[in-house]
Amino acid sequence: MIKPVSIVAAAALCAAGGLASAQNAAPIAGLVDAAATAQYGGEWQPGPGWDRDIDVRCASGNYQYNMCQVDTGRGSHVRLVQQISKTRCVEGRTWGWNRAGIWVDGGCEGVFRVKRRWAGGPGPGSGPGPGPGPDGPWRPGPGWDTAINVRCASGNYQYNMCMVDTGRGSRVYVARQISKTPCVEGRTWGWNRAGVWVDAGCEAVFTVERRWR
Repeated sequence: MIKPVSIVAAAALCAAGGLASAQNAAPIAGLVDAAATAQYGGEWQPGPGWDRDIDVRCASGNYQYNMCQVDTGRGSHVRLVQQISKTRCVEGRTWGWNRAGIWVDGGCEGVFRVKRRWAGGPGPGSGPGPGPGPDGPWRPGPGWDTAINVRCASGNYQYNMCMVDTGRGSRVYVARQISKTPCVEGRTWGWNRAGVWVDAGCEAVFTVERRWR
């Protein structure tokens, strides 16, 4: 999972230009990782008061993709509590979320409730499991290191993020191009810790070779 957005990360992300797009979406996770590591030196843990609900208003101006940066936490949940736009806000189509924040597209504007929960480690009565516990930092459970295929499409030549946790030492590549539009890494598709993004008509099946290093 992407490390939380710290003050340093927020500054780095603001320097990157604020709004995410096909051109700058891929570096976001890298900025978050680098900033958190620089500030905390590795695995970060939130302070008291982290586990609470917060409301975030996020708008797709001029029907463009927009990322509203908020650290959603490691075990959190996000839902739409108030739709403001006339355009429907449909999760996975005109809005979604990942560890970097909440994204909207296609004219969606709404108020989103982030139920922040830091669920990295075993809680009371939960028993052993993946997460930062007394024995060290968070680790994924058994079966993580495997290859999975994800189909992702840029409908109507629009930017689209297909959310999948790619892991810390993974590799992603085009296994099969479906669209007539060429899928060119860094131009019409790319990936980060939040998932695989496509743009400008690219549609393909991507193989994610997940490795936790």
